[in-house]
Amino acid sequence: MHLNLSYCILFINYGSYFGVLMAYGGLQDFLKEQKPAFTTTLVNTQVLPLFSLSFCPPYLVAAASWVLGELASCLPEEMSADIYSSLLKALAMPDKEDTSCYPVRVAAAGAIAGLLENEYMPPEWLPLLQVVISRIGNEDEENIILFQLLNSIVEAGNENTAIHIPHIISSLVDVISKSIHPSVEPWPHVVVRGFEALAVMAQSWENFMLEEVEQNDSSEKKASGQGAIARALSALLQQAWLTVPLEAEASPPASCIDHSSTLLRSIILSVTGSSIIVELKLSELLLVWADMISDWHAWEESEDMAVFDCIKEVVSLHSKYGLESFIVRQIPPAPAPPVPQRSIIEAISVFVSEAILQYPSATWRAFSCVHILLHVPKYSSEAEGVRLSLAAVFCRAAFSHLKGVRSKPSSLWKPLLLAIASCYLCHPDTAEAILEKEGDGGFATWASAMAFACTHSSEVSLSAKSEIKLMVMTLLKMTERLLGVGNPSGGLLRDCFTSLIKTSIQLKELDEEMKEEENDEESEDDDNDDEDDDEIEIDDEVQLLGYMDFI
Repeated sequence: MHLNLSYCILFINYGSYFGVLMAYGGLQDFLKEQKPAFTTTLVNTQVLPLFSLSFCPPYLVAAASWVLGELASCLPEEMSADIYSSLLKALAMPDKEDTSCYPVRVAAAGAIAGLLENEYMPPEWLPLLQVVISRIGNEDEENIILFQLLNSIVEAGNENTAIHIPHIISSLVDVISKSIHPSVEPWPHVVVRGFEALAVMAQSWENFMLEEVEQNDSSEKKASGQGAIARALSALLQQAWLTVPLEAEASPPASCIDHSSTLLRSIILSVTGSSIIVELKLSELLLVWADMISDWHAWEESEDMAVFDCIKEVVSLHSKYGLESFIVRQIPPAPAPPVPQRSIIEAISVFVSEAILQYPSATWRAFSCVHILLHVPKYSSEAEGVRLSLAAVFCRAAFSHLKGVRSKPSSLWKPLLLAIASCYLCHPDTAEAILEKEGDGGFATWASAMAFACTHSSEVSLSAKSEIKLMVMTLLKMTERLLGVGNPSGGLLRDCFTSLIKTSIQLKELDEEMKEEENDEESEDDDNDDEDDDEIEIDDEVQLLGYMDFI
């Protein structure tokens, strides 16, 4: 009865029924108060039939799609299959002769995104992914909308969509590569959205793989998937960064630094040997990437985080396998395209030194990178000059920022003090010279602030074991050097020695607490003795301060 009535309304007046659909879209609050059967009847008789009518105008199908998105919060779960089936029809609707169905596809994409946002999930994910992927590549404007929808699908689907990511990424790379022009800056909007979608999928795949590792379920198929992702992403970045014409003077476009960093990190995580580094051209890609981030000025936390995360993985990769041109730049033989003259680590250091001067969380992340860059790589005697120059740049930036905030103790003191401490440990003479050159009794100012952080309970005080250990090592070196000066009665020496004793006691107490916790864990599971010891060693010694342990 209701179905026949809707047919009659369509035949009589399309415009009137469009108004009816608009009214249905505003019934969320009303429908939430009704029984689910009422909503089921309304949608089944007044909305869904529109998707099956061959003579229905596209704007009515678009309106029906919009209604489903608006009613997402009150749709019964048992209707999921019918609703998604209808929306997929709309999403895949082709243009009809001289009539564009673009508004229908856009409305369907928006409705599906609305359903997912309201946790109204499809009964099957693969058909949804297949339709979206099949549509990408037709029109740039539509591609942008489909990329956004794909992001929503991957984020909502979690493991349900993660297993399809290797195939999806390969398909998207083929589409995106057609719109990339290395000499064009900025990149077209469709490329930016494409990189964003790839970054979302790369992160989703990483989360998926971590869960599989925790469950000891790492199959050959998943390893193959990781390899396929890495090869596709490497090919895309090579096209974007390594295909600048020989006669071009400009560097590759610095577009999508955050998303590119996520993709680069995903490639790095796939490496299982030196041959993979060569196959994926990682050293070449990292040289260009490092040069681009060295010229980064659009500081924003949501974008910068991906760069910091990538820096840590780059250093870890070099420590495992060694990267060409990481510490000292290798100049390729001619003919070769224009390449940055700085090594990877030198270019990264420019970004990190600038980050020290930025917003608080960037300063904290920069401190972590300072220590990693100075103390994790193995510097040969020939390359020690590079480490010295890094220490000088980092020390100067950290003290410059410290001078600006030293009037009142704050939480920002801690990363700045510790960044200088990391520089001081590897090149004390250089650090002291820079601090003194900056004026205001630079070395004494820093040393006094260090003593304050060790002896006062405030937001400046140390809490993490890695922070305390770094402070102990620095104070020990400072005390030794001050004793060598021959002024044992100096106030600065006394403050340093007092702080050293107090901080050493604090570190010892923390070690004892950790041993007690370790013993408790061992009593619960004696089979994991060696494994637990290794984890503590890695966490406390290698990750941040692993190059010496004198306590």
